[in-house]
Amino acid sequence: MKRRSLFIGAAAGVTAPVLAAGATPAAARPRGATATSGTAVPGPKRQWPVAPDNKAARLTTLPSTTQQVIIVTGNSYTTTYATLETFQRIRGVWTPISAPLAARIGSNGFSDNHLEGVPNTPTGVYSIGPTMYGIAANPGVSYPYHRLVTNDWWNENPDSPAYNTFQHTATNPGGYSEALWRETPAYTHFAVITYNMAPNVATPVPGAGSGIFLHEFSKTPSGPTAGCVSLSHGDLVSVLTWLKPELMPRIVLCPAQNLSQY
Repeated sequence: MKRRSLFIGAAAGVTAPVLAAGATPAAARPRGATATSGTAVPGPKRQWPVAPDNKAARLTTLPSTTQQVIIVTGNSYTTTYATLETFQRIRGVWTPISAPLAARIGSNGFSDNHLEGVPNTPTGVYSIGPTMYGIAANPGVSYPYHRLVTNDWWNENPDSPAYNTFQHTATNPGGYSEALWRETPAYTHFAVITYNMAPNVATPVPGAGSGIFLHEFSKTPSGPTAGCVSLSHGDLVSVLTWLKPELMPRIVLCPAQNLSQY
């Protein structure tokens, strides 16, 4: 099925502006000439691009190496509805890449102190995990992709030494551990948000929460999550295939009023 493309600007190619009849393209005129006279006149000093006033441009804590950012915001701590926006640094300027996308977050909203088993979405700035996963075949992502099979688990047992990691095991790791291959349609495809895992922390803190993913809506119409961020299938695939590991992407999660903290 042909997927509606939501991506604009540099990520999808920019359509050249249409010139009015008889107009001379600026590149074809002598430097300093006007469009009507063709006579060279002293030109203004070169003007450098001005950073736009968008959500990404207001962020102050992103690493200098980060060239892509996903921003997920809601209008309060208690909402379960959010907006996901994508931005890319192009010639040093943060540029919107997609239209704002409708997202859902935890059924208890956002939290600055997420804990295991509590259905809220942790605030903060996180990386995208080094491997993407899914029950379905690779949709064309740039990351290593693991297609899920029987006995693929996410370990969410705080008492386990493998807490908050992917495991292939015939034995349920215990606790809130998820049988990933059974979670349809939510885990058709997903990316790992590195909450309570490297590089945000050296090792997962037992009980601080686990298994925070960017995944597909678990039902239609959409509902809140257990702490993850969810999108429609088409929007999710667009975001996952846009992400490039060499551009060191980050994802920012918070109520809109707190965005200046990041």
